Amino acid sequence: MRLSDLQNKDVINVVDGKKIGNIIDIVIESDGRMDGLIVEKSKFFISLFTNRSEIEIKWNQIEKIGEDVILVKVNI
Repeated sequence: MRLSDLQNKDVINVVDGKKIGNIIDIVIESDGRMDGLIVEKSKFFISLFTNRSEIEIKWNQIEKIGEDVILVKVNI
């Protein structure tokens, strides 16, 4: 699977069923393994209390990578 394939999928939080956003980048450790995903928050998820428009999802928080979506378990 390529990064471009992942970028076309919506990232959905299984805790509340809401769309977090879309993948804009990945995190790779110095040993070459993928450690996580950088997700640009959807307009709905951006809070008035923070100016961060992106969130890092660790690899162990990914529940399932489906055909159209990526399901993650995060407490935001």
